[in-house]
Amino acid sequence: MTAGSSLGRAEAIRDRYRQVFATVPPGIEARLAVAEATGRLGSVETIEQLRRVLLADNPLGARTQQLVHFAQLVALGRDGPARLHARGALRAGATPADLVGVAETSLVTSGMPAYALAVEIISELLETPAASKGDAEPGARRAGAAADAGEAQ
Repeated sequence: MTAGSSLGRAEAIRDRYRQVFATVPPGIEARLAVAEATGRLGSVETIEQLRRVLLADNPLGARTQQLVHFAQLVALGRDGPARLHARGALRAGATPADLVGVAETSLVTSGMPAYALAVEIISELLETPAASKGDAEPGARRAGAAADAGEAQ
């Protein structure tokens, strides 16, 4: 395998994340860098294939998938990944009201901390018009390298 083919394969993975999130999460960049440095890009491609089968080819569709991700990550208290998937949900056609529905459900299923986190994220998105289209990164100050942790699992 040549370096050029490896770079092209890694770039194809990055492009899939850009389509969903308008950016490549830092954790995905780190994963690709480690895989390329150690000759294990095939492992990352296998993970990405599994993700594609389970998520992209899922009957729920992109909008619902992103809302489910947001809900689960809020319930787990994973603020960086929850922010990423809230933006992803908006990019996939969800509305702020849909995100509020997730927040309200999280109160019942996961308690006030989950609800508060969801509302904080939604508030940030509402304050940044470009973010509601998925073009900005509110909360990036906290998201850091963990931004992809939820969507990578």
